[in-house]
Amino acid sequence: MDEFALIKRILAEFRDPSGDGHPAWLGLGPGDDAAVTTPPPGHELASSIDSFLADVHFPGQAAPELIGYRCMMASLSDLAAMAATPAWALAALCLPEGREEWAVRLSRGMAEAARAARVQLVGGNLAAGPVALTLSVHGWAPSGSLLARKGARLGDAICVSGPLGGAARALKSLDLANSIPGQLSDLERCYWRPQPPFELSAELRRHANAGIDVSDGLLQDLNHLCMASGVGAQLHGGAIPLAPGANLEDALSGSDDYALAFTTGKGALRRRGVVIGEIVAGKGLQLDGKPIDPEGFQHF
Repeated sequence: MDEFALIKRILAEFRDPSGDGHPAWLGLGPGDDAAVTTPPPGHELASSIDSFLADVHFPGQAAPELIGYRCMMASLSDLAAMAATPAWALAALCLPEGREEWAVRLSRGMAEAARAARVQLVGGNLAAGPVALTLSVHGWAPSGSLLARKGARLGDAICVSGPLGGAARALKSLDLANSIPGQLSDLERCYWRPQPPFELSAELRRHANAGIDVSDGLLQDLNHLCMASGVGAQLHGGAIPLAPGANLEDALSGSDDYALAFTTGKGALRRRGVVIGEIVAGKGLQLDGKPIDPEGFQHF
């Protein structure tokens, strides 16, 4: 199969997630040298990019449908963290010769995630080489409303959007390379089927002061938020929600949850998440009154 035939098959896996045909914001999609997009008037654009390498960011021998879904949702999690509405993505795929069917199955998983998040694939690139996937994702929000790591205030509640530690426990205890699509256990789903809470975006824009996605471990990611905001954090271990089978260490220092951590002083938003602590004066993190190091996943 030549490059252009493979591109055609990959694009066939993607369909307009809205079901409304050509979206109004897309001037020119796949098939030209560049995509042309126009965010809605009065909105600003949030953009993120992630690279995923076989046997570093996912088990290289795993089912490609699972890999594609996980990578797409992991990338989109950055938009959810900033309370942006996901809109489009660009994909660059590197793979060895003879892996064309693998690439189509990978795209099938990516397309499933894109439809769930109402995201359009607007372009990409193919190259020969070791397996690697790079995704650039883009979304928008009304101007001035995007959420950043900077902005947490003294007395804010620290909330998380859902249970933590499941993906880390899955990595430690399961052979994820042999996971079977459509037959995933609850723990396997924590790793392979992350669900960033896009439905919180509007409330986060109105009521949250700072936010971050929990991708490298709660302690490490929350420490990034605190450093950006010039504050400290007090966490209550017994309040941290654990995924089935996970323990507190998994939740604190494990990676790949793709839940959100955010701070708020508003009761309405506190009720939409789980309150696990509060923002305090000073620097660093404390767990149940004792200082704790912000350990987590290290990329280098």
